[in-house]
Amino acid sequence: MGSSLKEKVAIVTGASRGLGKEYAKALAAAGAHVIAADINDCTETISEIKSSEHSAISIKLDVRDQDSCHDMANVAIAEFGKIDILINNAALYGSLSTGRFDKLDENDWNDCMDVNVNGIWRCSKAVINSMKENKSGSIINISSLAALAGLPYALHYSTSKAAVIGMTRAMARELGKDWIRVNAVGPSAVLTEGTKEFFGEKLEKAAEVIASGQSLKRNLVPEDLVGTILYLASDDSKFVTGQTIMVDGGTVFL
Repeated sequence: MGSSLKEKVAIVTGASRGLGKEYAKALAAAGAHVIAADINDCTETISEIKSSEHSAISIKLDVRDQDSCHDMANVAIAEFGKIDILINNAALYGSLSTGRFDKLDENDWNDCMDVNVNGIWRCSKAVINSMKENKSGSIINISSLAALAGLPYALHYSTSKAAVIGMTRAMARELGKDWIRVNAVGPSAVLTEGTKEFFGEKLEKAAEVIASGQSLKRNLVPEDLVGTILYLASDDSKFVTGQTIMVDGGTVFL
């Protein structure tokens, strides 16, 4: 990337493992002070970042609770004085039950929406005053190929990730006057712990089918997302907002 993230302050939600962990490590390596936030323990993420002598702290976050989201923002400001970047990565995926849309459990549906959609809303509300004060900021929402292609037997997940794209566009319209950019990233199924949990014993077949539908015929790994995240977080994309960038090996074209 041409622009450094040196001294930028970046929050990554869902940073204990998988994509969130990779985003946190990449942002720290690019010079940002990173707040790794998750309902699960982020010790491993922080340890790996600090072993490379980069800057990071962790905080317990429950995106279902607005007070928890505000606590996350307050810790970031107390520690580093501002918030420049928010990566809304926390989501329910691997733990979701699957099945025909008319057979999905209503509690599972509501939990999915509360974390994957409302969680982004809550975290964004928590950081926005700091960004407005600075007249700058980058919010990056993690959507999915499922939002556009449709994931059979996972209507709750597909619907939640489609909502993320709508939220991204509306937030970008509202926040442009404050020079706060809001964009989304839409990955295909990435070979993470969550994907392995979601597909279970069908993983090998699912991965084969997914890769065969791509222009670039191999499955994504977490490192494939890093360049796009760094681009959207940095001033290299300072005039890009309201966009959804698909990182899906060329499955859908917007």
